[in-house]
Amino acid sequence: MDLSGKVAIITGVSKGIGLATVEALLAKGMHVAGWGRIAPADFQHPRFHFIECDVRDEKAVQKAFKATQKQLGEEVHVLVNNAGLGISGAVDGFSADDWRLMFDTNVHGTFYCTQAVLPAMKNQQLGHIFNISSIAGTTGIENMAGYCASKFAVRGFSQSVFKEVRKDGIKVTCIYPGSTQTNFFDDIPGVEANEGMMQPKDIADTMIYALETPFNFHLVDIEMRPLQPKK
Repeated sequence: MDLSGKVAIITGVSKGIGLATVEALLAKGMHVAGWGRIAPADFQHPRFHFIECDVRDEKAVQKAFKATQKQLGEEVHVLVNNAGLGISGAVDGFSADDWRLMFDTNVHGTFYCTQAVLPAMKNQQLGHIFNISSIAGTTGIENMAGYCASKFAVRGFSQSVFKEVRKDGIKVTCIYPGSTQTNFFDDIPGVEANEGMMQPKDIADTMIYALETPFNFHLVDIEMRPLQPKK
């Protein structure tokens, strides 16, 4: 896809992978609508438009999509489903509210946002959807059952949707990042973010690569891991 002048929606843009993706797409000349509950601090750009949206709320997603089209036009070419969270804990003492919170954000939010953009992308016969899963979407992790379950769901959703929409010229790519130096680990006991991890820009640059592939193929699953992680 020639990205210059195209429109992208990115969820969860306040920091980390979301903000890095905003910066990468803007550098390619795109117009970016950043959806989130919190705007990125001290970040401004003439082609960046922050739209307040809680992806757990289907009506809020529909409202944000209408606001995006009003500001940036009817066509939407890229969606990055990045908003997500992880909560750790053993299953036998895990809070049902925390379980629902992860699924509402990681899974239901991905569904609501994907459903919102598909009519426009089908009409254009052009589009690319990225779903940010995790290595936790490929293997179980002790004390992370809820998070893993939600990310496995994102994996299954992505692999099903790409088969539905490929005939409409729409690419769907699911990315499975390993340890990345973000605030994700702030609330995960026993793990601290460090420079041996991947950087948010690494994931954003990988999306740029996938976006710029020729039209006749797409990258369905991309697993990413740090090369020399700290022990």
